[in-house]
Amino acid sequence: MTTTQALNLKYLKTIGLVNNQPTGRGFANPVDLAVSADGRILVLNRGAPIFARVGVCNLDEDYLYEIGSIGDGDGQFKLPTALALDSRERVFISDEYHHRISVFDLSGKYLGRWGEHGSGEGQLDGPAGLAIDANDNVWITDQRNHRLQKFTADGLFIAQCGEKGDGDGQLDLPWGIALDAGGSVYVADWRNDRIQKFSPDGRFMASFGEPGDGNGRFHRPSGIAVDSEGRIYVADWGNERVQVLTADGGHLLTLKGEATLSMWAEEFFAANPDEAVEREKSDLMPKLPPQFHTPYLVSSQTESYFWGATSVNLDGEGRLYVTESSRHRFQVYERA
Repeated sequence: MTTTQALNLKYLKTIGLVNNQPTGRGFANPVDLAVSADGRILVLNRGAPIFARVGVCNLDEDYLYEIGSIGDGDGQFKLPTALALDSRERVFISDEYHHRISVFDLSGKYLGRWGEHGSGEGQLDGPAGLAIDANDNVWITDQRNHRLQKFTADGLFIAQCGEKGDGDGQLDLPWGIALDAGGSVYVADWRNDRIQKFSPDGRFMASFGEPGDGNGRFHRPSGIAVDSEGRIYVADWGNERVQVLTADGGHLLTLKGEATLSMWAEEFFAANPDEAVEREKSDLMPKLPPQFHTPYLVSSQTESYFWGATSVNLDGEGRLYVTESSRHRFQVYERA
């Protein structure tokens, strides 16, 4: 029986502007974010092959600084996929190219890295999602090993669960991961088009969803978050939407995106009036022909919609952040 957990989310704002340069305000293919206790928003830009970095801003749209850069050395990454903050607000970043985790402090100082390529215990093959528990242990979706692994903050192996397959507790290219207040682990089982729940010690508990585009169904879910009341937020990447489920997997609501121009974009158009004129000529909410019937084609032509929603994150006030890789921005929602 589905538990009732009513929720009403109201669109607040959009932050973002494309920037394909190594530094400066804006994003390029952002894939994840995290919000610090003092309201700094750390946005992880994948940006390959041009650059990769974390851009730090706040909800008032002040652009503050960057963390990391593209490369092979200390404090660098090639294909960053996720980031998370621990209780000391150290920044952990997964890099599926180098098969490692890089660690920084909140100001951007490089602290170290760990991880080794392979398929044995404690080795990684394409680490993707990150989640950090109450003891600062780091859970990783070990993507191409089709499992979850748990490490200390210093990279010492603790435990693992999962194997390749489509049965209960089995995984196929897992991506996003999240923990609830009790330490249970939720994973976006990407290629199996479902969400799976594991106990804190790695035992299979439940599976939510199946392939499809109806309510409670998924197509390549990529990101996941769980709020303090147990509601499950899913970046339904292949369906270009976000779904919210009850704690036992019942469908609550679906978001498709309501983006408006960010302050950064407004300032750009004010400084570039010719671009503003061209924008005014455009139909940004077009009536599409019948052949434009897939979520990807609809979202790619409709500016306000999510396009490439890769991650969902919650801040301490319960606001929801939806990161859009294809539109180089994130949308923010708050409880009404």
